[in-house]
Amino acid sequence: METKKGKCTYESHKSRPAKLWHFLAHEDSWASFLADALLVILIGKFILFPGLGLVLGTSYPVVAVVSSSMDHHGTGFEQWWFENGRYYESDYNITGEQFRNFYKSGGFVKGDVFIVKGMEPMKIKVGDILVYAVQGRSDPIIHRVVAINPDGTFQTKGDANFGQLPFEKNLDKSKIRGKAVLWVPKIGWIKVLAVEAINKIRGAA
Repeated sequence: METKKGKCTYESHKSRPAKLWHFLAHEDSWASFLADALLVILIGKFILFPGLGLVLGTSYPVVAVVSSSMDHHGTGFEQWWFENGRYYESDYNITGEQFRNFYKSGGFVKGDVFIVKGMEPMKIKVGDILVYAVQGRSDPIIHRVVAINPDGTFQTKGDANFGQLPFEKNLDKSKIRGKAVLWVPKIGWIKVLAVEAINKIRGAA
């Protein structure tokens, strides 16, 4: 950006808004970089995420995977089903062919991100991947539906977990925040590292 007298500088701007814009958009300094990063976070948290949540009908429009409970660890489906299929067949009456057609039947890993859409409970089916809140846990759970109970509650399970967690056997619709509809790999590692750092601090306290 040039002026008639030469290169544009912070001091060459006369108004405060122009000086601020120069600092954010043109200045090459750590202070400017940190200010830009903070601005992006604030815009995302207070404008983009709420706006996206309004469109998608959920308070959790974007969720990062922070555990390995759905990780198949690179195992092909046939091998994974050979090791796990009898559990699904005997306990939930889910066949290998059914499971193969489920969304993300090959699992997903820590650091992946999902776009989440609000969903009416009556439209949720076995095999869907739900995002739901659990009391006492700061991050939402993202697990697969394995059964629908006669009373309308849901049962979920992490693909990589040996069994269900206690709260997964009777998941009430009020706790469900939506269904995972779009997968983006590995861009959630910033969130994962932040969560792990916070957990370490809490553990040391």
